[in-house]
Amino acid sequence: MTVNASSTAPFVMYSTPWCGYCHRLKSQLDREGIAFDMVDIEQVPEAVQIVESANNGNQTVPTLVYTDGTSQTNPSLAQVKAHLKSMAERA
Repeated sequence: MTVNASSTAPFVMYSTPWCGYCHRLKSQLDREGIAFDMVDIEQVPEAVQIVESANNGNQTVPTLVYTDGTSQTNPSLAQVKAHLKSMAERA
């Protein structure tokens, strides 16, 4: 299931407004100019299922779900960049 995902962003970041880790990662991604879609799981109830599916039933944010079907939970900026590079190399 895709929730509010654009056709150009390489991933969706699922978050909540109160999540400090989400705010930090969003700021880092914005500063680096990395495009992404963001979904607040408190505002989009169906997004909770996506997050739980990626995290063994837990509602852990930030959870990033990439267009290649993989996901990362609370990744560092370096981990996101490495995954995006890996995706580009496979394309």
